[in-house]
Amino acid sequence: MTRYIIIGAGAVGASLAAEFETHDIPYVLVGRGAQIAHIAAHGLSYRRPRETRVVQLNAVDTATPPVLKPDDILILTVKAQDVEAATDFWAWRDVDGAGLASDLPLVTLQNGLAAEDIALRRFHRVYAASILIPARYTVTGEVVVGGEPNLGIVTLGRYPHGLDDTASAVVSDLTKAGYLAEARADIRRWKAAKLQHNATNAVELFAGTPEVRAKAAAELAEEARTVLKAAGYDLAAPSERAIDISGWRVAEDSGIERGQQSTWQSFVRGTSSEVDYLNGEIVRLGRLHGVAAPLNAAFQRAAAKLARDGGKPGSLGIEEVGRLA
Repeated sequence: MTRYIIIGAGAVGASLAAEFETHDIPYVLVGRGAQIAHIAAHGLSYRRPRETRVVQLNAVDTATPPVLKPDDILILTVKAQDVEAATDFWAWRDVDGAGLASDLPLVTLQNGLAAEDIALRRFHRVYAASILIPARYTVTGEVVVGGEPNLGIVTLGRYPHGLDDTASAVVSDLTKAGYLAEARADIRRWKAAKLQHNATNAVELFAGTPEVRAKAAAELAEEARTVLKAAGYDLAAPSERAIDISGWRVAEDSGIERGQQSTWQSFVRGTSSEVDYLNGEIVRLGRLHGVAAPLNAAFQRAAAKLARDGGKPGSLGIEEVGRLA
């Protein structure tokens, strides 16, 4: 029987483990630090629309990882900046009676475009996934997911392209666990489309009127789209979906607030941010393909300065970003 090794106990990984626990899908949640210690000792405080419950999870620290089995599937839910270290740690672990973990399927649930290429250096069966989930992790031991009636939307395929039985099986289990999930052979197109959206995350780090922030987000997204197209990406459109997501929404009073996405949450927790893999990825592609991306570069620099100085979201205004453009 397939067992999922969920690597990373943040909002995405912990909520995935909670749903696997609820729906009797075998798994182990692996993490580090205070978050996994709290979950292992006290369970996860898991808030969904109209319900908050404590879920006891099969959770272990990275220092004492589970013995891997030939039928395991690894799901990487760490942030993009942690993929290099995580894949190096897991790829060369022994699988009980059957070689190394680098032979196991690895599912990447990171924003941006870098995780899969990093993973391919060590794993030959990589499955890329694009996930849209309104989730928050800012308090140790607590995760909030505000999507209803489903948790979120997952698009998954073999990387760099194609489908197989493993991709179909993972999508089937995600659907059972309450996600709107579909398998796509052209997963790079969906990852690129998600990056265009995620390039606007950095706006949430800086103070400004709603009108100024909306204008900055629109300009970042348009600049990102121009660069991605120059780099050869044909961005997937929502109308291409094979599943109906029209009834999905973020519930009111769910604990999810606008302007508090994953990048904002990282700064609130005082951890490293993925800006270099979002806006920085647009900047990198622009440099490779001769397309200027000054606004993405400015937000990348301003976010780096905020992190370097220990600043909190909203402590600098968007006008500070403009001075770096």
